Amino acid sequence: MKTIQISLNSIDKVKAFVNDITKFDNDFDLVSGRYVIDAKSIMGIFSLDLSKPIDLSIHAEENLNEILDVLKPYMI
Repeated sequence: MKTIQISLNSIDKVKAFVNDITKFDNDFDLVSGRYVIDAKSIMGIFSLDLSKPIDLSIHAEENLNEILDVLKPYMI
């Protein structure tokens, strides 16, 4: 598992982010304070405070580099 910080500060960015990560079979969790939600859930993402950076936990081992390449536009 790897954790990175991302920024999802617009509606279009959230939509693009969810579309990008749903291409992978891996699990992704967004952690904001004491809340942990499924990163593939648009409704869940909008329940978070998107004005601050969010921790993304990536539950992957073998295709981690490919995932990180896709996530570069969102990383801080």
